[in-house]
Amino acid sequence: MPAIAPYRIIRSQSGFVEGVVHLHGGQHIITCSYNGSPKLWDLESSTQIGDDWRDEGTNVGLKTIALSPKGDMIAGGSIDGTVRLWNIETGKVVRRWTGHTEGVKSLCWSPDGERVVSGAIDKTVKVWNVRSATSVLDLKTDQSVHAVSYSPKATKIATAGFNIEIWDIKTGKLLWTIVCSLASTLDDKTFLKINNIEVAFNWGSGWTSDTLKQIDAACSLAWTSDEEKLIAGDMRGSIRIFDTATWRQIALLDGHRGPVFAIALSRNDRLLVSASGDQKARLWNLDTNFLVGPALQHEHFVTSAAFSADGTLLSTGCADENAYVWNIYTILQATGLEDLLPVISLSDAPKNELKQDECASSHGSSQD
Repeated sequence: MPAIAPYRIIRSQSGFVEGVVHLHGGQHIITCSYNGSPKLWDLESSTQIGDDWRDEGTNVGLKTIALSPKGDMIAGGSIDGTVRLWNIETGKVVRRWTGHTEGVKSLCWSPDGERVVSGAIDKTVKVWNVRSATSVLDLKTDQSVHAVSYSPKATKIATAGFNIEIWDIKTGKLLWTIVCSLASTLDDKTFLKINNIEVAFNWGSGWTSDTLKQIDAACSLAWTSDEEKLIAGDMRGSIRIFDTATWRQIALLDGHRGPVFAIALSRNDRLLVSASGDQKARLWNLDTNFLVGPALQHEHFVTSAAFSADGTLLSTGCADENAYVWNIYTILQATGLEDLLPVISLSDAPKNELKQDECASSHGSSQD
């Protein structure tokens, strides 16, 4: 299959595009960058709508953004440790939370939209009540937090760093720890539970203190909607799938040569996207755990990824200061896998005849 060209290119020009979300309705996205405030974009024209969403004139500088379940607000995590909520209709800050002492790297909304969990470099995790000005739960870890994720039933929070940790949302108790570097394969492994840590032990090579020093870091997380699987991307470029009943690894997806900075699931859990430091985003068929089509090539490392609500579009944020929009419906149609998306009418799918950005046809390569 020839290289896949972006459907749209959004030229942010304000530093690395650290985060991207698709708004409900499918016609707009919001991006954030380390050097700037959120920006609202029209996908039809690839142009910004209005001014940057500053906070009382301040350029906030964001590492991450997350869309609320209702689609009416975004949460943004700043490099100074502040978490803000913006009203999407007005573009104004409606809530401002302080408490982290270093940059916030990840945010996730609770399924009911009443809570936001934030994870930061200062090794803390905080759960915020959207209706109040204070945190309702504070968790202290022994690792910088690269990713946080609410479970779909809102009973647990997963956090990622050198280890993946599972927390009880009501009590704040640590329920389980997965040591990333020791849960890497299924072959010739025996799982042990040591001090509440499930590790994969290789009886052939042995387990020494030096092995523990080679711990890998997880940097992205996603639960399936039935809460039966937790998916994690790591710094080595692997994607691991864990059975949440046992917390044992049940699948390993290898297709990247750089850190998997972000992963996202389609609404029906059948399609996964991974964004990596190897300058590629990849699509995965979770029915088979196989790759779908060639890599989505970028000019720099890929920091973030988000599907539209219907799954027909994918947006990726890139360190080249651009965001890219990809026509997932067309990609799946070309591979005969359009059934991976929820059933949609042709009138709802992005139209191939819409004009591409002028340089889109030359973007990327056939390199896998």
